[in-house]
Formats: sequence, structure tokens, C-alpha cells
Amino acid sequence: MLSDGVQNKKPGGYRGSMADRSERVLVVTAHPDDSEFGAGGTVARFVKEGREVAYCIVTNGNKGSSDRTMTPERLAGIRAEEQRNAARVLGVERVTFLGYPDGEVEDTRDLRRDVSREIRRFRPDLVVCQNPNRTYNLGASHRDHRTVGGVVIDCVYPLARDHLAFPELMPEFEPHKVREIYVMQWNEPHIVNDISDVIDLKLKALACHASQFKDFAAVEARVRERNKELGAARGYAYAETFDRIVIQ
Repeated sequence: MLSDGVQNKKPGGYRGSMADRSERVLVVTAHPDDSEFGAGGTVARFVKEGREVAYCIVTNGNKGSSDRTMTPERLAGIRAEEQRNAARVLGVERVTFLGYPDGEVEDTRDLRRDVSREIRRFRPDLVVCQNPNRTYNLGASHRDHRTVGGVVIDCVYPLARDHLAFPELMPEFEPHKVREIYVMQWNEPHIVNDISDVIDLKLKALACHASQFKDFAAVEARVRERNKELGAARGYAYAETFDRIVIQ
């Protein structure tokens, strides 16, 4: 148990039930396509279970291109449309873009206020975010991912919860207490989500991010292999994995 009612759930320590499941889920990630790579199958399952899922994308993704003729302005528009299309494939209709420059995210008051505002606006039970720590998976440990992951956790507890934090958000955005956080995790995760029945849907959503892939067949092979590895210990064909933090 951490201070002030925040509990870090250990592996195998949780078996969710229909009675205590989170009905509103907010996924906050750094870039267009991060949500699909890290949690696309989980999002698809949540939607199929009748949960309401929304996205908040912190950056505009305007640096993610090797095309020397591409401009940041044009790329930002392309990536926003790709993200909306990918979200719709998974059943997510609400996508908010905060518009921060790609590759330049800093842990600032402005960012903490903006993320806290979106938490207060959507009022989720569960927030899904990226891992704030550098791991052996360098692609997943992009600087923006780590910064955004840390900011999201700080906003869940205590900034979105406390009425004296960001008084300029009041009264339009009343404080909100999130019940739990899923942090994307690959090393000894607390939660292993079986996505075997939605892996094709995850890949269909990923394919919407066409500006990011020269060879999507190779990307698909890597994604299948990675999600297969994550599910192997539980006997799942494919899985996504998370740490779980409960706010009591």
C-alpha cells in the first residue's frame, strides 16, 4: 500500500468481476498509434464488453516520418486522421488531441493541467497509460512515452482529484477520482489480458497508421510475435500486459 490510499496490485492479486469492473476508460498516450500498439486488443475487448472508451493523444506526431518531402504541418494532419480511423476500427468514437510537438514533451504545468482537464472532462473509472520507466524495450521507452506516462499518473493522483489543483479549471471541470490505472508493462506484469479473439482487429486498427509503415506485413509479423510472447505464460495465443494501480 502506498500513501493516501494508492495500492500497487501484485501479479495474480486481482480477479475482476462484472460488479467492480470499470465502465468508463480513458487511454492517454504520447503519439498517434501508441494506443493501438500498446493496448489495441484490450481496447477492442473493452468496447465489445460494452465499456465506453475514449482516447487522449498528447502530441501531434509531427516528427514521425523519414520522407524528406514531408512537412511537420502536413504530417500532423495525416496522423490525426489516421488516429481517428484507427480508433473507429476499435469502436472508439471520442479522440482528443492536445497538440504538443512530437519529441519535445516536457513535464510542465501546462501539460499536467491539460491532462487533468481531460480526466475531469471524461471522468473515467480506469485510465490506461504508458510506462514512465525506461525498459529493455527501447521502442516502447521513447522519451515522450516515459514523460507522458509519468504525467498521467501524477494527474490521476492527486491533480485531477484535488479541487485546489488548477483552480482555473473550476467550475467547468470538477475534480474527479479515478479508481484504477493500467500501466503498459512487459516485464513481470500484474495483468495479462487475453486478446486472442481481437488480434486481427488490433492489426486492422494499426494498419490505419499507413504513414508510419513502409512494410506493414513485417510490422504485423512483429506484433503477432510480441503479443504471442506476452501470452505464452498463461497459455493465451496473444496477450497485452499491464501493471495495475488501485486508488482506494
